[in-house]
Amino acid sequence: MRHISWGIAIVTVLGCGAESWVTQPPAARRVQSSSEVRYVVDTLPTLGGRLSRPSGINNDGWLAGFSTLPGDTIRHAALWRDGAVTDLLTLGGQNSNVQWPGISSSAIIAGISEIAELDTLGEEWSCTAFFPRLTGQRCRGFVWEDGVMTAMPTLGGDQGFAAGVNSRGQVVGWAETPVVDPTCNAPQVLQFRAVLWEPRKGTMRQLPPFPGDSTSASTAINEKGVAVGISGDCDIAVGQRSARRSVIWENGVVREIGNLGGDFWHTPMDINERGDVVGFSNPSGVIGIDFRPHGFLWTRGGGIQDLGTLRDDLTSQAVGINDRGQIVGVSSGPGGNRAFLWEDGVMKDLNGLVGSFPHRLIVAQHINDAGVITGRAVVQGTTRQVPFVATPIEP
Repeated sequence: MRHISWGIAIVTVLGCGAESWVTQPPAARRVQSSSEVRYVVDTLPTLGGRLSRPSGINNDGWLAGFSTLPGDTIRHAALWRDGAVTDLLTLGGQNSNVQWPGISSSAIIAGISEIAELDTLGEEWSCTAFFPRLTGQRCRGFVWEDGVMTAMPTLGGDQGFAAGVNSRGQVVGWAETPVVDPTCNAPQVLQFRAVLWEPRKGTMRQLPPFPGDSTSASTAINEKGVAVGISGDCDIAVGQRSARRSVIWENGVVREIGNLGGDFWHTPMDINERGDVVGFSNPSGVIGIDFRPHGFLWTRGGGIQDLGTLRDDLTSQAVGINDRGQIVGVSSGPGGNRAFLWEDGVMKDLNGLVGSFPHRLIVAQHINDAGVITGRAVVQGTTRQVPFVATPIEP
């Protein structure tokens, strides 16, 4: 069986629902000390389907992510701004998505989209883990700017994936080469490598794997051009043995940043301007490709730190960090998923920091420098999921 838990999928929450109706989130007010800060939560409009998720928020309050269309069999990349949602459409295939916090402070968006061409190799490429169903169409990374979606070239293979972007227009992700890689496991065939694209310059360059590894993939980049990602085997092109190591690239040079002690699933998700990195990693005692991660924080001075979980939970993933060092993510256990905020060394259930909002905040996906958080909530008494924005307010 193909293990495709890479991303937010520890405790399954069936996606149902987002009728959304909200206005533009209020502007962030001054954030005081952690003991004073609480949040007002608003839900967001959708493209008409029952599942939507904003994956990133920039400092202007623009959000990027995905929303399903009516019927929920097609997923499109979406942009939320000024109280409205915009369908970013596709590169000619059925589905598109912004899976990582792929929106820059200059409103450039990076994501993935199927194209009209069919995959003759029969692969289930990285993108398929983040689309509603298999279509057989090839997938490419894209960059969206000023209303135009542009496909990112591959390294000579068939498919690609764009995950992160900065305001300089540097885009990171990974793409297939023409090499048939013996470390791949069916149905994956071709090797892939991390890529840094600069579409404004018309250039791209490979970010190499750690010495001795076959493949690499970059998930995020900061304004200084420092990128993070994974290195390992080709495997099935979705985590697992591909994430043998968490790595960082500076000036094109790869370096390992460590892990929490397990065999695999060591995955950076975001990097701030100080170079602090957050993600998830299997801790010591987790053998093989079992997926039982904890969120982590890596800093240059302190190395890697296990963020733990919320009380009574078993696993966690840190998925976003801002320049103030506030971290957001998901903590999961027998009771389901809970969105968390980590600051000043403490992980807090975001549900305990909001007032009258009646729904359960299950995943906090990203946080901007004003402390505004975006993610997903489950509507009380249902399994419907709605996108939310949580804005810090003064007491």
